This record gives sequence, C-alpha cells and structure tokens, in this order.
Amino acid sequence: MSPVTITSKNIHQLLNSDKPLLIDFWAPWCGPCRMAAPIVDEIAREAAEKVRVGKVDIDSEPELADRFGIMSIPTLVLLRNSKEAARKVGVKSKKDIMKMIGT
Repeated sequence: MSPVTITSKNIHQLLNSDKPLLIDFWAPWCGPCRMAAPIVDEIAREAAEKVRVGKVDIDSEPELADRFGIMSIPTLVLLRNSKEAARKVGVKSKKDIMKMIGT
C-alpha cells in the first residue's frame, strides 16, 4: 500500500483507525525529504498490516504542520490511539523507522 496524502479534511478519518499512523511531514523543495521518500514508501508497502503511513506536504497544509509543532523537515510522527507515541527529525534509515513503529 502506498502512503496516503493527509489533509486537514481527512486526518480525522485516519486518526480513528485501529492501526497506528506514521505521518511524514515534508515539502517538495526539501532535498532531505526527497531522500527519505523512497524509505517511507517502502515501509508503507512492507508494514501495511501493522501501520498506516501518510504524508503531509507542509506547504499545502500549514495548519497541520502547526498543529503538530513541526519545526524542521523531514519529520516523522507516530500516532497511537490519536496520541503522539514517537517523533524523529531528519532522514532516518529504514531500520530506525521500523524500530520506531515497533516492527
């Protein structure tokens, strides 16, 4: 499964899922974000049974970036039961992200 594009209109639906939600905050102009994107996409495919993966373009959804206190990108936020369980800033390895989500 590929990552879902998260917007202020669909985030509530995603938060009500029974699976944890991994959110990748990024922007198209961000070089490190482009480096992290294939890793996040791979995790979305490989760990689909354990976690839902979504992406927030901070330029298109600045209110979501503000809501989650995003200060730099890329930032990964893991939500369990609609509450923040973990946060990683910067490009992380697949192994680090899988550990973060508990797989």
